[in-house]
Amino acid sequence: MRNFKPTTQQHRPKKNSLIIGQKKVIEAMNAGEQIERIYLANTVYGKQTDDIRRIAEEHLIPVNKVPIEKINGFNIEDHDGCVAVKGKIKYQDLQQVISFVVESGEVPLFLILDGITDIRNIGALARTAYSCGVHAIIIPDKGVGALNEDAIITSAGALENISVCRVTSLMKVVDDLHLNGINVFASEMTAEKKIFDLNFSEPCAIIMGSEDKGIFPALMKVCDEQFSIPMENNFESLNVSVAAGMILYEAMRQRI
Repeated sequence: MRNFKPTTQQHRPKKNSLIIGQKKVIEAMNAGEQIERIYLANTVYGKQTDDIRRIAEEHLIPVNKVPIEKINGFNIEDHDGCVAVKGKIKYQDLQQVISFVVESGEVPLFLILDGITDIRNIGALARTAYSCGVHAIIIPDKGVGALNEDAIITSAGALENISVCRVTSLMKVVDDLHLNGINVFASEMTAEKKIFDLNFSEPCAIIMGSEDKGIFPALMKVCDEQFSIPMENNFESLNVSVAAGMILYEAMRQRI
């Protein structure tokens, strides 16, 4: 496979991975520096704050409005209510990845993560996805665990080798995938159709939801198929990274 190139408590980011202060955050964004997330105190307002929001939106950088105590918790000074975490991942444009895969003569296979916040699960998912030939992992800009240094370590470096696309709306992603002739399959433990009944050899994307909430209902409705993994003993559910491993290896088996 050719690669496209252009809640568990998380550890506090190291100080050398932070950009501190509104002015420095604006300068970093304008300079094109990779930023994972911006934390903005809900008590700060003004032109610089508006500029941060505007520029962050242009660059698809999530902005989290948080209590000032959250920012103070980074153990930094002179932050004037704003701190950004430098990014370890260079996010790719989904349409460019799709075009690259198709032009390479390969059949698209994508993994969509909905509401998965545990970075250990995300790391494990990335390792399996990369091993099984997934072309890209698609994540929303909010409601997902940070792809920080801990996530990269847990992924054994897979997150630095597989394309990752960060988007503002998974609903729009499904529309875009459909426009490109890519079916979307949703893992749902109560679905009647079983994993072995699906055709993973066609262009497809697989959505995995969080273990506690599952896939967002509106997102589930726009999927082409829902499927389940057969289990003995009526056990309630599988860990999401384990379930994804079973699904992706079945996809790889069919494609081989």
